[in-house]
Amino acid sequence: MRDLDVLVLGGGAAGLMCAIEAAKRGRKVLVIDHARRPAEKIRISGGGRCNFTNLHCTSANFLSQNPRFCVSALKRYTQHDFLGLVERHRIPWHEKTLGQLFCDESAKDIIRMLLTELEAAGGTLQLETDIKAVEKPDERFSVATSKGPLRSHSLVVATGGPSIPKMGATGFGYELAKQFGLKVIPPRAALVPLTFSDANKELCGRLAGVSLDAAVSFGKTTFREGLLFTHRGLSGPSILQISSFWEEGRPIWVNLLPETDVFETLRGARQDSPKQDLKTALGQWLPNRLADELSSAFSLKGRLADQSDKVLRRASEQLNRWQLTPVGTEGYRTAEVTLGGLDTKELSSKTFECVSVSGLFFIGEVVDVTGHLGGFNFQWAWSSGHAAGQFV
Repeated sequence: MRDLDVLVLGGGAAGLMCAIEAAKRGRKVLVIDHARRPAEKIRISGGGRCNFTNLHCTSANFLSQNPRFCVSALKRYTQHDFLGLVERHRIPWHEKTLGQLFCDESAKDIIRMLLTELEAAGGTLQLETDIKAVEKPDERFSVATSKGPLRSHSLVVATGGPSIPKMGATGFGYELAKQFGLKVIPPRAALVPLTFSDANKELCGRLAGVSLDAAVSFGKTTFREGLLFTHRGLSGPSILQISSFWEEGRPIWVNLLPETDVFETLRGARQDSPKQDLKTALGQWLPNRLADELSSAFSLKGRLADQSDKVLRRASEQLNRWQLTPVGTEGYRTAEVTLGGLDTKELSSKTFECVSVSGLFFIGEVVDVTGHLGGFNFQWAWSSGHAAGQFV
């Protein structure tokens, strides 16, 4: 039986950060993970360059049934704190759009940094270790694993959610929470492509590969970023963002020309170039394939001179406020993160320790805090892991 001060379940971003901080305090720390390699989500993120944080990160960039829960941790360990760590390890980085920070070379630089910090602090990582059972027979936790039994004063659950199961992601953390009588907000895939059926699916399929800047809305929420047509529906940053807000059975609205009042622009074109074909006019502002397909789908044909204001207003409505009702999402298979998770009412926002189970901590994606696209979910991992690491 191996005795520990802190046992961290999950060798991802949050788990490693928590273990580093706990080990710095002189705690005897072990991180276990069932995977062959640590931090696989870090490795594949950002096209292999890891969008490790965002310069503009605030609590407003997160969804939760308790929006205030994340405030404390985000203030105590900010994006600037993590960037300072990156720079101390001399990892070259660059800023892309909207404050997103990426490694210049490889996401593996971030993983190496975390493992170096863990080793320097005296913590240990053990991979390819399956968890058989977790119990708390007394003041300490007993964990049966495929590599032998463990005992620990503090148990940190940093197992993430079920998004991207091919990488080994599971809902283990939710089951463990329920075992201890804790409430879990039903999880679902987030930051995920939307899918369609029938004519809309066929239209998207014909346009697969076409991308453009667009504003996508659901209710009062709008994101303006890239949009990509796929064989199953719509993807791209604007769609991934709105997917976290979208509710099944309800429509989204897509503005394909957010800088253009299509009605006024077409009226001007009708006066200046009356012989021009309507489809040709649209091709000046939209990718040619998209202009061709939408002209056919929306019956936008003929010379501008022959189009009434009513027709031009219809074109404007379809291009500036195209209503589409998804039938679903691509699910956990491609979701970047999981919405929902352990109800934050079960945790202290300062320590991340369970209110009702002494010594049990939950951090990162397994908690009901989900960031927008753009490095915010990694910042939540750093902030929540750092916070818990001060108290485990």
